[in-house]
Amino acid sequence: METKLRMVLPDQELLRLYEQMFLSREFEEHCAEQYTKGNITGFLHLYSGQEAVAVGATAGLHKEDYILSAYREHAQAIVRGADPKRVMAELFGKATGLCKGKGGSMHLFDPSLNFMGGYAIVGGQFPISVGLAFSAKYRNEDRITACFFGDGAVNQGTFHESLNWAQLWELPVLFICENNFYGIGTEVHRSSALASIHRRTCGYDIPSEKVDGMDVIAVYKAVKYAAEKVRETGRPYFIEATTYRFRGHSMSDPGKYRSAAEHELWKSRDPLPSFAKRLLEEGIATREALDAIEARCTVKVEEAVTFAEESPWPEDSEVREDIYV
Repeated sequence: METKLRMVLPDQELLRLYEQMFLSREFEEHCAEQYTKGNITGFLHLYSGQEAVAVGATAGLHKEDYILSAYREHAQAIVRGADPKRVMAELFGKATGLCKGKGGSMHLFDPSLNFMGGYAIVGGQFPISVGLAFSAKYRNEDRITACFFGDGAVNQGTFHESLNWAQLWELPVLFICENNFYGIGTEVHRSSALASIHRRTCGYDIPSEKVDGMDVIAVYKAVKYAAEKVRETGRPYFIEATTYRFRGHSMSDPGKYRSAAEHELWKSRDPLPSFAKRLLEEGIATREALDAIEARCTVKVEEAVTFAEESPWPEDSEVREDIYV
């Protein structure tokens, strides 16, 4: 039997989770439109379908905690608190972007939010997460590091090295695998000898669990529990959230390796209408209230697109700024 929502969070927090999920979805769908118009170029990896993971997980963390992700990270940055206008401007390559237009879609970064980056190199965030956790331990800070990654990253050497370091050095890292079952076009069963990813941690004696990544409340509860365990013990923990991306790996991927039946099955578990249904059934929201939330999110994203369109390009001199040498 499902736990009543009010036993988990207050009404306003529950509505905020829905708003964050809807805002994330609306942002990604507008990104797809702007990509087809040529306003966003390069690689564009969209998060549609996986919103419950970013929203539920972030709600279970503290603001002081570090967050790192891979290249499908727009939603994670926005849910963490990044201004959608600055995120969209970054995708457009404009000077007003989160990283002055120099990072683009795969390299969002905002240390003021302890959002320590999206990483285009598969598995590139693992050792950095361990390093941030080591620094927090060294400074005796009350913060953990949450490292998000996809199932396609778990065969990288950095995955195994980082899990080993985290446990050996007793570091406060929460590893969160967003298992959408496909590394680009290769299904996890065809690339991993052990497709049940959370069970891999037994080789490093790291506790782990599997959670329904299409259920924002299930993710929130799992991450909140895991984060507190990491905080208490100073040791790593691992969560595998099973989820599904509704679009291809990137905008250049038609996704023909997935069957229509599989896609429809997962679409029927879409985290947005599923959560909206629960909010309505439990009397936490009315349809009018949800409509108002959705309209507000749509306006916010439309304003972000306008802001990006009207923002200036970086000056030529910027090419020499923000470099080490």
